[in-house]
Amino acid sequence: MKKNTLHLLVAAVSSLVCSVPNVSAKTFTESMQQGSVVKINFRTRFEDVTEDVLGSDSDREANAWTTRSRISYQSGVWNGFGFSAEMDNVSEMTNDHDYRTSAANVDPLWADRNTVAVIADPTGTEVNQAFVSYTTFNNQVKYGRQRLLLDNSRFIGNVGWRQNEQTYDGISWTNKSIRYTNFTYAYIKNVNRVFGEDNPVLGDLHMDSHVLNASYTGFDAGKLIGYAYLLDVNDPVSQLGLTGDTFGVRWQGTVGESFLYNLEYAKQQDAGAAQQYDADYGLAEVVYNINRYSFTLGYEELGSDDGAYGFATPLATLHAFQGWADKFLATPAAGLQDIYFNLGVTIGGAQALLSYHKFDSSEGSIDFGDEIDFSLSKKIGAVVLTGKLAQYSMGDSNANYSDTTKYWLMADWNF
Repeated sequence: MKKNTLHLLVAAVSSLVCSVPNVSAKTFTESMQQGSVVKINFRTRFEDVTEDVLGSDSDREANAWTTRSRISYQSGVWNGFGFSAEMDNVSEMTNDHDYRTSAANVDPLWADRNTVAVIADPTGTEVNQAFVSYTTFNNQVKYGRQRLLLDNSRFIGNVGWRQNEQTYDGISWTNKSIRYTNFTYAYIKNVNRVFGEDNPVLGDLHMDSHVLNASYTGFDAGKLIGYAYLLDVNDPVSQLGLTGDTFGVRWQGTVGESFLYNLEYAKQQDAGAAQQYDADYGLAEVVYNINRYSFTLGYEELGSDDGAYGFATPLATLHAFQGWADKFLATPAAGLQDIYFNLGVTIGGAQALLSYHKFDSSEGSIDFGDEIDFSLSKKIGAVVLTGKLAQYSMGDSNANYSDTTKYWLMADWNF
C-alpha cells in the first residue's frame, strides 16, 4: 500500500510540473534577490526541574539557562521555484552543564541519573530547515529538511517548545485543487529529533514513512479531517512500538461564535512482524469563549491493547498534551485517560492560562496522578515574555511516576 501511494504521488507531481506554462519575466538571480526575506530570532529561557526519587529521601534536580539563536532565509520566486533555509544555535549561558539532555545512556551525566534531571535542550549548531519549494495556484511541493505541523500537532508536529526543534527530511505535497478541500502528503526519510545530532541513539529517527491528511471545510457546522499515518521505522533500536499504521477522523465543530467542540477517533495497529498490537484513540473536547475568558473541558484517551501496549504518537508535539511536566511522553502500556479543564483570560494585554489534568489508566484501575499548570505571557514590542509552572502529583506508587515541579522564564524576540 505504501509503495503504491508513493508511485501515485510521483505520477501526479510529474503531471503537475509538465502542465505549468513557462513564465520567465525575470532572470533567476533577480528573482532570488527580489522578494527574499531574512529573519532573526532569539529565545532565552531558564528552566528548573525538581523530581522526587521513588524510595529515596533525595530529589533529582536540574536547571538550564539557554539561548537559541536562529537565522532564517526565504528566497524570492523564479517560475514557481524558491529556496528556504534556517540555522539554529543553542548555547548554555553559564557554561555549567548540570542537566541531562536525554534519558539515553550516552548522556555525559548518565552516571548521575539518580540526582540529575532531564532538560531536553542540547547545545550545538544545526541546519533546522533547508528545502527547495515549487508553488502553483493550488499546489506546493517541498523537498528537503522542513517543518511539518498537521492539525493540532497531536500526531505530526515540530515540538516547538524545545530549543532544538523537530524537523523532517523528505518531500511534502499540499494540494487545494478541489473546493473546500486541503490534501497533504509527505514522505519522511528521517526525523531530526530534539535531542540533537550529537546523540547517537535518540538524535535521528530513520524511517520510510508516509503521511496523508485531508480536510474539508464546506460544512457550515465545522471542519472534517481524515488521516492515515503509516510509520515504518528503520532503526532496530527504536523500532519497538514506533512502527505502525494509524487511521483516524477528526471533526472540529462550531455552534455560533462562542461555542466550539472537537471529536476525534483513531485506530492504531502494528505494521511489522516483530510485534502484534491494536489500540484506539479518542477525544471529546468543548470550548466556550465569552468576552476575555475561555473555558475548555476535555477527555482524551490513548488506549491499550490488554495492558501490553499503549497507543503511541512518536512524532507529536507532546509537550502540548497531557500536562507540561512531560510525565507521559511515552504512553504507559496500560493506556492513559486524561480528563482536563482549562481556564484562559486576557488582562491588560497579558494572557493567563490555568489548567488541571486527572490521569488514569485505560486498562485496570491505576491512578496515574494529577497535574496543575499555569502560564502567563505578554508581548512588549518585539519581545514576548512568558512564565510557566507545572506541578505533577503522583497517584499510585506502583505506577512509577514521582512528584515533579517545573518552571520556566522565557523571552522570545524577533528582528
